[in-house]
Amino acid sequence: MAGRLSPRQVNSFREEGYLLFDQPVFPQPKFDALKNHFEHKLIEFVETTGQSPEHFDVPHFEDVKLFDWLFDPAVLNIVESLIGPDIALWSSHFISKPAGVGKRVPWHEDSAYWGKVLDPMEVVTVWLAIDPSRPENGCMRVIPRTHHGGYSEYEPVHDAATSVFHAEIKASKVDESRAVDCVLEPNHCSIHHAKVIHGSTANTSPMRRCGYTMRYVPATSQFRPGDFSIGAFQIYLARGQDRAGNTYGDPTKPNEAWIHADRESRRKAKLLAG
Repeated sequence: MAGRLSPRQVNSFREEGYLLFDQPVFPQPKFDALKNHFEHKLIEFVETTGQSPEHFDVPHFEDVKLFDWLFDPAVLNIVESLIGPDIALWSSHFISKPAGVGKRVPWHEDSAYWGKVLDPMEVVTVWLAIDPSRPENGCMRVIPRTHHGGYSEYEPVHDAATSVFHAEIKASKVDESRAVDCVLEPNHCSIHHAKVIHGSTANTSPMRRCGYTMRYVPATSQFRPGDFSIGAFQIYLARGQDRAGNTYGDPTKPNEAWIHADRESRRKAKLLAG
């Protein structure tokens, strides 16, 4: 196994549902290249879509250059420590909170949004810090040892305009006194299980907070696209072999079906908005 994590780190992840990896993920020149690539793409995303930066989701569907980082051994060797040598890329997301107006991310479990499309639901997210991630600029917060559930009761948020999601775990089901701040330097990462409860506060500071979430699943998990509300969604074989009979996207080509559907959805939304 080509894992980068020690047995102690692996055991901590399994017990707590998350891990702080407090060392550089990429060699510095490669991280700098990713940050520079992101800065240009973020401007393009906001200008093209009119959406706020927090919603820069699945950028790899259109920007295949991102596979240079998503498939880099530096990341996959971290993931392999946790899910084994057969690895599929589930998704990625630049979640960028602008200084002063960055939206909060309500308490949630990733698994609750993905339903039954993966069996088993064993997604591991590498949350790579693009900027310094601090409590004052809305760093991610995790509630340890909550990854044995994954499908809590949800209710609508009270502040939809300033929240990334429109639903959150019912307040009575969340013990915020146990929450841990994931404080990270740029090019360091946190790692969390899809079922662990996590979220973050709004960014009211003068410093942006951005992370690149790179999500992976063992290739032993079966992907059921017919159960997914997002049409044309693709996963990609990142390392090893498929073990579940899945169909994978081609990382050398944009996901044209998704791009077309996304643009059509935005066109219709603009028409409805008048």
